[in-house]
Amino acid sequence: MQIPKIVTKRLILRGYEENDLDAFADMYGNPDVMRYIGSGQTSNRSESWRLMAVMLGHWHLRGYGSWAVEERTSGAMIGRVGCWRPEGWPGFEIGWMIRREFWGKGFATEAGSAAMEFAFEELEQPHVISIIQPENAASRRVAEKLGEKLEGTAEVLGKECVVYGISREEWENS
Repeated sequence: MQIPKIVTKRLILRGYEENDLDAFADMYGNPDVMRYIGSGQTSNRSESWRLMAVMLGHWHLRGYGSWAVEERTSGAMIGRVGCWRPEGWPGFEIGWMIRREFWGKGFATEAGSAAMEFAFEELEQPHVISIIQPENAASRRVAEKLGEKLEGTAEVLGKECVVYGISREEWENS
């Protein structure tokens, strides 16, 4: 399967490449980045490689998935963003994760916006959600900037999370 490439003002959303492993492992090995992701545990390099392979596998099994996010000016792989719905997930999710040194620059919002447009325009999803641990104020702000509103809660991977969401109609009218 060919993973589509999306170019925004400052970013390139693209498929993962083997040479992304250093940046990917840096991201998944950083306690600040992982604080609100899943169990909050960091991953070592070999675990990060397997996680990157899972991201690629999701594209092949579902026809959509998470992109590597590359900063256009530097060429650095700065994070991941995309569409996510593994088996048992509470809905079609747009999720994001940015490497620590790239926080505070609006990259999550820019990448999330591109992923949301892809979900609604290309995949014709009627509704998307973002699942966020309640204490993650930064991600909640990103969800709100994307037009999502708090819709409720869900237990995901053993953690109580808040669920933000937006319908295609709401997105089109925003």
